Order: sequence, then structure tokens, then C-alpha cells
Amino acid sequence: QVQLVESGGGSVEAGGSLRLSCAASGDTARNYYCMAWFRQAPGKEREGVANIDSRGRTYYADSVKDRFTASKDNAKNTLYLQMNSLQPEDTAMYYCAAVTSCVGSVLRSDLFPTWGQGTQVTVSS
Repeated sequence: QVQLVESGGGSVEAGGSLRLSCAASGDTARNYYCMAWFRQAPGKEREGVANIDSRGRTYYADSVKDRFTASKDNAKNTLYLQMNSLQPEDTAMYYCAAVTSCVGSVLRSDLFPTWGQGTQVTVSS
């Protein structure tokens, strides 16, 4: 079993930046080669933000492309999300998710069995 713990959320003004982290722990953490970021705003469905597939390739939702950068430190079993040029519409709870393997863009929440508890990001105008 793997546990995911997100951190790094907070409140920023529009145009600001934040860096989220997701630490994976547990006996099988190293077996989860596909990880993703999702977000959910109040009253809205959970949406995919970015995922890194088993080949190490990164995919983004159109809404965050060119502003957000996902990366993974395999030695630390940690996923990151660097968020720049944040806008009020980026306000949401951000979740990390993991699955043992995937190929390509998999920004669908139903494909991921393991989730963190989330970290709140609030962007003010």
C-alpha cells in the first residue's frame, strides 16, 4: 500500500507562484510509476491538471499549459507541481494521485486508485 501526502498549498495574489509537493511512502511506493495532479473547486467536478506517465513523459490540461510544470524525483518518491502566473480560477483543492503504470495523458480521476488528502490553493485578484 502507498500513502500520498501533499504539501505546499497556500494563499497568493494573482500572478504569484506556488510549488506543491506530493510525497509517496509505503512498502510499494516505488512501484507507482504513474502520478498525477488533480484539482477540485467548490461546486465543480474534479479535473486533471497534469500527469507523468510510466515513461517519464508529462502531460497537461490546456488550462494550465505553459504556466504549470510537473516533475518527479524518483529517488525521493516525490511529485511536484510548480505553478506560475496563478489566476483566481486556479483556486481549488489540489490532489495528488497514483497508479502503478500508465502511458500517455490520463487526466481521468477514475483511473487512479490512490489519492492524497489534498492541499488548498487560493488565488486572490
